[in-house]
Amino acid sequence: MQEPGAIAQPTPRQAFRAGLRAGVPFALAGGMLALSFGVVAREAGFSAIATIVMSAIVFAGSAQFAAVAIFAAGGTIGAAVAAAALMNSRFLPMGVALAPSLPGRLLRRAAQGQAIVDASWAMANRGGGRYDRHFLFGATAVQYVTWQLGTVAGAFAGSAIDPRALGFDAIFPAFFLALLAPELRDARSRAAAVGGGVIALVLVPLAPPGVPVLAASAAALIGLRRRTAT
Repeated sequence: MQEPGAIAQPTPRQAFRAGLRAGVPFALAGGMLALSFGVVAREAGFSAIATIVMSAIVFAGSAQFAAVAIFAAGGTIGAAVAAAALMNSRFLPMGVALAPSLPGRLLRRAAQGQAIVDASWAMANRGGGRYDRHFLFGATAVQYVTWQLGTVAGAFAGSAIDPRALGFDAIFPAFFLALLAPELRDARSRAAAVGGGVIALVLVPLAPPGVPVLAASAAALIGLRRRTAT
């Protein structure tokens, strides 16, 4: 029996539906971004099937754009994979934070953790280190669907669309700037961003494609090490 004044907890189905509704705005934006990814990936030489499979398996905009950009510039698969891994490294601490809210043994929790995306993870936070996993699943499910639909549309329409005429060639810098902006909260973060930019600018005309991205990440790692030391 529920105590007087206690807040009723949603059932798993209610939480899942709430997550679906909350994820719709992000899903719509993600679908448009996925459309541009599909078009640009085809422009970079990916087949339609390879583009679609990449979205289905990776489901991470920053990692996919980074990999395609490196391939388009003539980089190696090793550089593309390494850059994508660095882009997705933020999911490690996010997964650690979510883990106590996931039931089951290791493999089951790992499978549930695949639902982590930035917006869903943030919205599912209930405070005190608690996360509503069913809300997370719902918010991610709708985003996954539109990401795949957008990729399919872009992959098959890619040959009929001029990315430059529609401004899709500006997606790479605009997307990464949007990811960077919220992180520039303090002087250390801004210094790491400037340091990474300088490293990349110096290495672009000298190093093979993909290497400037990896080297620029050293600035962020140095900043993290200094913060840990203090």
